[in-house]
Order: sequence, then structure tokens, then C-alpha cells
Amino acid sequence: MRAITMTLLFVLATGLAHADDRQELQKLLHNFIANAADSAEAHKRFWAEDLIYTSSAGKRFGKGQIMRGMENPSGETVSVTYAAEDVDIRLLGDTAVVAFQLVANDHASGKTSHYLNTGTFVKRQGKWQVLAWQATKIPMGN
Repeated sequence: MRAITMTLLFVLATGLAHADDRQELQKLLHNFIANAADSAEAHKRFWAEDLIYTSSAGKRFGKGQIMRGMENPSGETVSVTYAAEDVDIRLLGDTAVVAFQLVANDHASGKTSHYLNTGTFVKRQGKWQVLAWQATKIPMGN
């Protein structure tokens, strides 16, 4: 009986930990998307040092290139806002796969673009960061 009780407690604790991780990842993603356009700090927090990023333009780079891009802002007013839709979070211990549709609304041109994004997050020293990222632009009309 004691073994069953201990097993149930473990299962409940694991379920609660997964719920906390899922909420933390959801919050991290939405905060990043809301602040990424003009916040180097948001990028620094979000991406792991050993990031592999594959862009929708077919280019592969790491966190260093992203951070260098944030150091030299164009000075232009940001007219694009982003949102994450249909977020699917799969937890695998200290690794998570987060897939979602990114919606980019360009208020200056009135155009909206859609991307399928998939991120592999790792939890290191209690902090979730993106280790790998893949972005794919959804062609208009699909």
C-alpha cells in the first residue's frame, strides 16, 4: 500500500511540475514575441548560447549573429507586431518542443504574414532557453 501511495504522489508531483513548465514556456514565448522586435534583453534571455537558428529564408546562424543585429538598430520605427497562435508544447523532461503559428502584422503596409515555427527548448540551471529554432513561411493562399 505504501508503494502505491508513493507512486501516486510521484505521478501527481510530476504532473504539477509539467503544468508549471508548460505555463512557464507559454509565458516565455508570449513575452518574447511581444518584446523581441526592439529588445536585445529579450533575445539574450530567450536564445541559448549554443543556438542553431534556421530562418524562413533558408539561412542558418547562432545567437551571436542575432545579438549583433540587435546592437545596430536601424533607427526605424517598428511597424510589425507579432502573435503566437495554435501553440503546442511537448514536454520531455528538461527538453521541450514548442510549435506554433507566428502571425506578423505589418501595420505600415497592412500585410499579414504567417510562419510555422518550431523551437526546441532546454532547461539548464532552472532556466528554459531555445537550443534550436526552425521558421517556415506559409505561402499566401494556404
